[in-house]
Amino acid sequence: MKFTPLLLLTALGAGAVTASAQAKTEDEVILHAWSWSLDTIADNMKDIAAAGYTYVQTSPVQACFVGDGGGKALFSEPGDSIQGKWYYYYQPTDWQIGNYIMGTRDDFKAMADSAYKYGVKVIVDVLPNHTAIDHTAVLPGLDNAVGGHENLFHERGFTPIRKWNDRLECTTGEMGGLPDVNTENPDFQYYYLQYVNDLINLGARGFRYDTAKHIGLPSDPLDPKSEKNNFWPIVTGREGVKGLSLLMPDSLYIYGEVLQDQNVKETEYAEYIDMTASAYGHSLRDALRAGKVSERLLTDWEHPVSPDRLVTWVESHDTYANAHESADIPDDLIRLGWVFLTARQHARPLFFSRPAGSTRDNYWGNNVLGARGNDEFKHPEVVAANFFRKAMSGEAEEIMTAKDNAVIEICRGEAGASLINLSEAKQKIKMGTSLPDGTYTDEVHGTQFKVTKSVIEGTLAPRTSYILYAK
Repeated sequence: MKFTPLLLLTALGAGAVTASAQAKTEDEVILHAWSWSLDTIADNMKDIAAAGYTYVQTSPVQACFVGDGGGKALFSEPGDSIQGKWYYYYQPTDWQIGNYIMGTRDDFKAMADSAYKYGVKVIVDVLPNHTAIDHTAVLPGLDNAVGGHENLFHERGFTPIRKWNDRLECTTGEMGGLPDVNTENPDFQYYYLQYVNDLINLGARGFRYDTAKHIGLPSDPLDPKSEKNNFWPIVTGREGVKGLSLLMPDSLYIYGEVLQDQNVKETEYAEYIDMTASAYGHSLRDALRAGKVSERLLTDWEHPVSPDRLVTWVESHDTYANAHESADIPDDLIRLGWVFLTARQHARPLFFSRPAGSTRDNYWGNNVLGARGNDEFKHPEVVAANFFRKAMSGEAEEIMTAKDNAVIEICRGEAGASLINLSEAKQKIKMGTSLPDGTYTDEVHGTQFKVTKSVIEGTLAPRTSYILYAK
């Protein structure tokens, strides 16, 4: 079967941040250095750059709850010899740079300086929506900045969300035991914006907003303690607060975790930030497990906004480490999914770095917070796909399949193509292509393919990808 590319136009208004960032969506890729400490990221920056990543995304760096006695395990059960939990850095106690998992403010500066040296931009995972479950651990400086502890939270901030599709509950209620911060309080906005600007001054060039769909939009119903829902206009540089504005809005890439569900206002969020394509990731994982793709995966991004406003992934830290929904998928299939996303023309792919030593029987691997992930982020097939994306920027995509949709060819104009074999069997192909006639040698494996009269022939090894360039 042959599929022509899905052409979508962005029909949504975009302000300074997204408009500036979108110009490069077709050649950018993000490495999510999940749970790597700031020192570890800095020490590996040369490899990150050499692997072709445009951005490196850090885990949260603000002050956080110190759990399990400050233990440095990624995850532990009661009685384990080493204690610790990766998710403690998602429990803020203050919005100042530095925590016991990631490192200090000076460590952040050193990491950002290293990124600048190697031409990599830094995205920081930020989470203004809630505090630590133990809200008594909030530090005095934060309480004082907002005029007292009670002013830090929405009126409904300690009421658990029960109706997840009710926008008032979703944006003002307690989620998973995490008290909901009054992000509409101007004193909080001013305090939080100082944190963001400090990160920018130190070298951050982007932000990923955790639980973004739980922070109200201007059209959302108001919490009784709030006068207006203006958090998003402020943190994207459209408005200021108490004389303070976001630094460098035209130079930042900002996206949010807006997990798809009923009554989620994706089109309104897109006026301020890009979003995660969570439904598309789920469909891609289903295809990887099945060993073949559906027509829908090739033509439908499963999102109401343009794909150029989306961050795509094969898996996220939540699907891997929280729900373990993706943790069973073998590394080689994750690679193939990455090549598929990255070879495509649209969206902005994010590569999740799995723990070092992890297996499909031991998801935590070496189980050390702050350590570098496994070598998959720089696997030759992953690297080849990253550089292919840069080289193909501006070239229209055309997707073709063969062998009962187990083999995928992503052509980018007449400039290059990626071939992917999702099956566990060797596949001999003879299928259409947009590549000019000639003999092509794959960049990674040295495998040759021949094109004659717009038909490509060759043999693909099981669960392997290939990158071809027209000379």
